[in-house]
Amino acid sequence: MFKFITEFLETSGYLGVFVLMALENIFPPIPSELIMPFAGFVVARGDLSLAGVLLAGTAGSIAGALPWYYGARIFGKERLKSFAGRHARWLTVTSDDVDGAIGVFNRHGRLAVLFGRLIPAIRTLISVPAGLARMPISQFLLYSTIGSLVWTAFLTAGGFLLESNYERIGVYIDPVSKIILGALLGWYLYRVVTYRPEKA
Repeated sequence: MFKFITEFLETSGYLGVFVLMALENIFPPIPSELIMPFAGFVVARGDLSLAGVLLAGTAGSIAGALPWYYGARIFGKERLKSFAGRHARWLTVTSDDVDGAIGVFNRHGRLAVLFGRLIPAIRTLISVPAGLARMPISQFLLYSTIGSLVWTAFLTAGGFLLESNYERIGVYIDPVSKIILGALLGWYLYRVVTYRPEKA
């Protein structure tokens, strides 16, 4: 898995980083905690530039957040909760999750967008209350960009700083990444199979 992802990023370049990070924010097939460190390894090998990876990763993160922001802004709270409730099995986002994200936004205001982008559990969902509150798009983009840049830089640095131990680390990361991805897939399949609609 380690070799596959790093080779994919080497082949697809910045576009691959952008697409994976966008998908991770819309629906997390592979978490950013794996994407960006691998990108950092590729940077350390000299196949991609650090600035380019950070730009692609941050841009992808923002691109993935925008559908949630505009979806919430257009549909409104009740319609969005209804949609999440109907499709929670596949989205892994329930109407209760929507309420939780709104609660965070109401308690912490616009800074919730900035710091929310640094927290894996709510990185995507924080876009929902921002849209519901009709937060100006300029502010949303500003706070989201800052938070996403810090997050992607932190993760990329982790991979980049291990440059001298790249091959050795790869031996350990490969089985670990397979376990993580297997666990995520197992969790998702379990959720799909055992999901029960929320009571009205």
